[in-house]
Amino acid sequence: MSEDEKNPAREIITDYAQAHFRYFRTADGTVYAQRNGHPVARPIRSQGTTGSHRQELMVGLFRDGRGVFNGTALKEALDLIEALALTEDVQPVHIRVAPGYDGATWLDLGRADGQSVRIHPTGWDIAVPDPREVSWRRTQLTGELPLPAKDTNGKGIDLLMRLCNFATAETECLAIAWLIGCLGPSVPVPAPFLTGPQGAGKSTGGRMLVRIIEGMSGDLRRAPKDEENLITAVAAGWVTALDNLSHMTPELSDAMCCIVTGAENVKRALFTDGDVFRVGYRRPLLMTGIDVGVIRPDLAERLLPLRLERPRVRRTEDELWTEYAEILPVVLGSLLDLTAKVRAAEAETPTDLRMADFAHLCAQLDAATGLGALAAYRASLDDLNDDVIEGDLLAQTVLQHADTLEPGADQRMTSTEWLHCLTRLYTGEDYRPLPKGWPTTGKVLSDRLKRLQPTLAARGVLIDSGRTKEGRYLEMTRLLPPPQHEQERVF
Repeated sequence: MSEDEKNPAREIITDYAQAHFRYFRTADGTVYAQRNGHPVARPIRSQGTTGSHRQELMVGLFRDGRGVFNGTALKEALDLIEALALTEDVQPVHIRVAPGYDGATWLDLGRADGQSVRIHPTGWDIAVPDPREVSWRRTQLTGELPLPAKDTNGKGIDLLMRLCNFATAETECLAIAWLIGCLGPSVPVPAPFLTGPQGAGKSTGGRMLVRIIEGMSGDLRRAPKDEENLITAVAAGWVTALDNLSHMTPELSDAMCCIVTGAENVKRALFTDGDVFRVGYRRPLLMTGIDVGVIRPDLAERLLPLRLERPRVRRTEDELWTEYAEILPVVLGSLLDLTAKVRAAEAETPTDLRMADFAHLCAQLDAATGLGALAAYRASLDDLNDDVIEGDLLAQTVLQHADTLEPGADQRMTSTEWLHCLTRLYTGEDYRPLPKGWPTTGKVLSDRLKRLQPTLAARGVLIDSGRTKEGRYLEMTRLLPPPQHEQERVF
């Protein structure tokens, strides 16, 4: 009797699995399997259509002549393997972009052979990463990228800009800065909002930007109806692109803020009474649309408006995308060259902007190329502040009252007193009716002003709160105008 006939099926499967695969766990306790020497990891409990570990284990056993095993034996073997893996060291898995050793970062090309791009301080190269350095997690949203071209001399960036319909050179350099930011696993980047008149190619431009990172299968999608579906889609890919937005609910606005700067969602694990699993996410986000209505101040700080114009010459979809597919290796190679150059550049970090990491990246891009990305970013934020103020009657009334104060002066009242003051100012002598959404209590006013703080501060009005023996108060200060040289630098 052979040794295989003496051993139970589960032991044969377990011995084969441990000989051909590496098993490890992530911080949330999920166990993954990697074929020896290959960076792609699959959760052993996955039944997904991208290929589960159970499936690749069954195929390996069959092709190596070990036999075909029933579901019970496979389940028992995987249960044991999972239990053993829970004692192993913790290692994260990454989608598309990952940090590496010695300050390098990796870009997953989505290829079956595991070849990836390593971006390091002196340049970039193509290699299969050590599975202990980088473990790739792939889903149906992980498209394949072409091998990037070497020695492009920046030609790919020019080719890309020729296909896109960006209205100004400032818009182009902001788009380039965003693409470089997408290649960094630890840099939160603002969400580009591609806008412009009808027929400006907003959706096409959005697809072109996304497909540089996600491959030709990357596409735009409609905004999900609820936050849970949005988070599910975001967690399964790297760049999330939402098309043709025409309205922004407060819930969607808050969810987008979390996506850009990072958050975590906790849900009950299936088939359990008390266990939970955690979904952490921070992803590059892109949106297109003509107008989304009133923009909330916290989202405005996380947006990057990119305006497009109508092209003078129209081309067929087939012609356009055929050319794009041909130049994509050159575009990707040029972007990688520029990314390595920008990361090696030294620049000071602006301390007055909400997205400080992206502002620093813009400063590095300026140091490397002289494009003026930081000034363009400041100007875009200034335009967004104008949009917020134009859509918020309370903000307009606060600024109107602040104009009655001397520069450097402050005024302190309770929130209820401020409500009466601002309400009288808005209604005026003709007692015009209050608009829908106007604060009805001092507490509501206080909350609204806290949300408007960054927008008002950008217009020289500081709102602060505190408490004395008499109670809580709100204080409005009209800031002194900056010196002339600072005004020129900022705007």
